[in-house]
Amino acid sequence: MPPSTTHRPVTVFDTTLRDGEQAPGISLDTVGKLEIAEQLARLRVDVIEAGFPVASVGDFEAVKAVADSVGTEPGAPVIAALARCAPDDVTRAAESLKGAQRSRLHVFLSTSAIHRTAILRGASEDDVVATAVAAVRQARTYTDDVEFSPQDATRTDVDFLLRILDEVVAAGATTVNVADTVGYAVPYDFGRLIARIVERVAGGASVSVHCHNDLGLAVANSLEAVRNGAEQVEVAVNGLGERAGNCSLEEVVMALATRADLLGASTGVHTPEIARTSKLVAALTGYPVQFNKAVVGRNAFAHESGIHQHGVLADRLTYEIMRAEDVGVAGSQIVLGKHSGRHAFGKQLADMGYNLDAAQIGRAFTRFKELADRKAEITDADLDAIVADEVSAGAADAFELVSLQVSAGTSSAPTATVRVRLVDDDDVVDQAALGDGMVDAACGAIRRAAGPKLDGDATLVSFNVAAVTPGIDALGDVTVSVDVAGRRYSGRGVSTDIVEASARAFLNALNKSVRLRRPDAAAAPSEPTGTDQIRSTP
Repeated sequence: MPPSTTHRPVTVFDTTLRDGEQAPGISLDTVGKLEIAEQLARLRVDVIEAGFPVASVGDFEAVKAVADSVGTEPGAPVIAALARCAPDDVTRAAESLKGAQRSRLHVFLSTSAIHRTAILRGASEDDVVATAVAAVRQARTYTDDVEFSPQDATRTDVDFLLRILDEVVAAGATTVNVADTVGYAVPYDFGRLIARIVERVAGGASVSVHCHNDLGLAVANSLEAVRNGAEQVEVAVNGLGERAGNCSLEEVVMALATRADLLGASTGVHTPEIARTSKLVAALTGYPVQFNKAVVGRNAFAHESGIHQHGVLADRLTYEIMRAEDVGVAGSQIVLGKHSGRHAFGKQLADMGYNLDAAQIGRAFTRFKELADRKAEITDADLDAIVADEVSAGAADAFELVSLQVSAGTSSAPTATVRVRLVDDDDVVDQAALGDGMVDAACGAIRRAAGPKLDGDATLVSFNVAAVTPGIDALGDVTVSVDVAGRRYSGRGVSTDIVEASARAFLNALNKSVRLRRPDAAAAPSEPTGTDQIRSTP
């Protein structure tokens, strides 16, 4: 297909709050979902898929909260909810969306031979078509905006895929979403398939694509689909999602903006909000953004090579195809240190795109002062880490780390002593523990201090540490996954001391486990069992 001189609009369907949340270890409560949804509205995505209401009471309440709040604002995005092709699912999803000005019911059903055999218990093609048509017709009784996704479409027999799409469009589906559920597609073949489907439905419905990244091709496949006529792309911030994730919102949006000459399409996304959105999602999910991540990674607009530096100083276009300002990244001339005051600190955060309340700034400023006493120069990356740590901690935590002392020697087991404040009781608890190492000892002491307030035993499942900046005085950024009574919670902590960062991350995960079980918090979504597709995804 030759380059186009006209730019047709492409709908951006964001599924961070639904498919993105299905990444292992992520469990957003209603407050977190609302905060991300509000930022997605500022980003001006067209559709926000807020969740899977039938998955749990918590997910239903979270979708309802997004519909009732974000979905009622002037010019709000369409609020969507996912449902299996089952009457109870569709009804539950429709109930969650009642408060939105504009809503979409997104129904899905497996169509590939392997899915029909293993998941749908050997359902025939006729059975699948009948079930899909019935669900679409039911959904149309609630809204005139209905999307149908054939799950595992790229491994479905093409003739059957075209047949079921014909049937659901005739039944009232306004969008048909070709789901590359397992990231099986490659651009050339996928583009040909999309071109054939676009020609087939021709005006009867919009054609959408939902690409997973198992082969690292989600963005490439989505762009090839757009080049071949797709009118909607389904994306997630930072590429979050099952397994290797989904098509990355920031990458596909900026590719369409940068190569509109070839792709002939554009979005309505307000790109200066991209960096802020990425940071918020990383902070609330506990999934850090890799340094070399396209568009939003720390190094995306960084230049270390002398040749590159010289070229960029002479003309930015020598080594940059996008302006940092276009995605909300801006450098700063303010050098922060231990003599800086709260006003300069707050202004720097505002210049970096953060919108924090006084309490959040106060907590972050305290951490900044502690760091400034240990480190001569504070970089923007250090501030990003401090703010993300304080946002993930939050003011409503059940536990607060007051002090930590560790000792270790060549002939004795490491020992840790902690003082933890129990916020709800306004009390402090001192505990000590031995461990195989200093991190193990610190986590053991915290586990003892917090234990009576937890649902069950807390077990550290995974541990990852990375340096925020270069140098021996760098902040350590620790992310953990902790199992509490059979459920996993992510945690994050930063400090120049790795043991302290680990303790903060462990405590952050324990705080999430308590917050998510409180009566006023949304319950975490449950996982499916057997043939239940409650957490399956297009």
